[in-house]
Amino acid sequence: MFYFLSVLILLASLGLVLLVIVQKSKGGGLASPFASTNNIMGVRKTTDVLEKATWWLFGIVAVLCIVSTRFVGTGTSSASRTQETLEQNAAKGSAPAALPNFGGEAPATSPSAPAQGAQTPAETPAPAPVEAPAPAAQ
Repeated sequence: MFYFLSVLILLASLGLVLLVIVQKSKGGGLASPFASTNNIMGVRKTTDVLEKATWWLFGIVAVLCIVSTRFVGTGTSSASRTQETLEQNAAKGSAPAALPNFGGEAPATSPSAPAQGAQTPAETPAPAPVEAPAPAAQ
C-alpha cells in the first residue's frame, strides 16, 4: 500500500510541477524581464482553472503524504530480521572466546590454560639500559 501511495504522490507532484510551469507569472522577481504581454493560452478563465488545479493537486499531495505515514514500516524487512537476530545474540551474552593481544601487557586472566606437555617459550631477559657517555673534558 505504501508503494502505491508513493506512486500516486509522484504522479501528483509531476502534475503539480507541470501546472506551475504553465501558469503565467503574477509577480515581478526574476521572471519579469522574460515575461511577455500576452497570455500563454489567450483565455482569461484558463488562468483561474490552472490556479484551482494547482491548489487541488497541492492538497492531494499533502493528504497522500500524511496518509502514507500510516503504512511506513509495515511488514517484515531484512533490516528488522537482522535487528531481531542481533537482539537475540545480545540476550544470550555470547562474548568472544579470546581477544587478540597486540603487543600490550599480558591479559589479567587467560581464557584457556595451555595443554599439558606443551612447551612454553623461554622468557628472554630485558636488555640492560645503556648509559650515555660522559662529556669530554677540555
